[in-house]
Amino acid sequence: MSGTPLVTIKCMVYNHEKFLRQCLDGFVMQKTTFPFEAIVHDDASTDGSAAIIREYAEKYPDIIKPIYETENQYSKKDGSIHRIIEAAAHPDSKYFAFCEGDDYWTDPDKLQLQVDFLESHPDFSICSHDYIYYFEDTHKFAQKSIREMDKTFDENVGPDGILVYTLADCFRNKWTHLLTCVYRRANYREEMAGKGYTVIRDFNFCYYVLKHGKGAFINKLMGVYRVHSGGVWSGMSKAEQFRRNANDYFEIYEIEGDRSVLNTTRAATLWMLWELKKEGKKDFMIPELKKYYKRAPLGNFIHLLLNIAKDSTVPKVRRLFRKLLGKG
Repeated sequence: MSGTPLVTIKCMVYNHEKFLRQCLDGFVMQKTTFPFEAIVHDDASTDGSAAIIREYAEKYPDIIKPIYETENQYSKKDGSIHRIIEAAAHPDSKYFAFCEGDDYWTDPDKLQLQVDFLESHPDFSICSHDYIYYFEDTHKFAQKSIREMDKTFDENVGPDGILVYTLADCFRNKWTHLLTCVYRRANYREEMAGKGYTVIRDFNFCYYVLKHGKGAFINKLMGVYRVHSGGVWSGMSKAEQFRRNANDYFEIYEIEGDRSVLNTTRAATLWMLWELKKEGKKDFMIPELKKYYKRAPLGNFIHLLLNIAKDSTVPKVRRLFRKLLGKG
């Protein structure tokens, strides 16, 4: 369908040859009453990803809009990928959707359902939906989708199958995974950089979008998040994932002054310690803990420390406390 696209899909690709066709098929199968485009950004892949993108761009020129890099942009760690993609988007598109080249959508009505909702609810800034994990190494799906894992969902969802969430809900669910989101186009990333955010990742980005309106979660499974060893996030150790999360959460607190994020910061930090201990790291009581710990609920703090030291003697636990407090 030609014309001004109502939605721009942002797709980042790096060495996703094995998965990319499934991702791009999820775009071109969308059935909509409006035009849409997919800016597919190949970040100087060293496999056959670029060739697959060219094939789809030739076959679906009204949808697939390719960008081929000769220098890897992600490694610059300066947000250049998103600036490049957003600059390539049609200036009059109204919404952004997102899907990386190793994930995929499963429902041809996904974009239509989400755009219909946002068009009729101007006080909402973002719309997401149910999704499920797929573990590439074992070739198995998770036993439950995100909605099925949420024990409080049924009591909060409306009769229309829509669950409404707000900024406060950011910290206790996974309803805003960018794979599933359609959000109103705005200069969010520029604003965040101007406010002092050093790194803009999925969580703090969705947090910022929700500062501008409510969110809606559609009770329909329409996407798959692929977990594999080559993924940027899933390829990290659990400890490094928790460390990144803790740093991002704490930055939200420092910039936005939102004290509700402190509990989440603390939890991520304490679980980081637990993972470091399991990895056998001798220096798992890292200095950065102090700035998080001092704002942590004492009960949670003690509980996790006892788990960490459950095979240790009482004197060792005492030394652990003293070290955290800067007295040892």
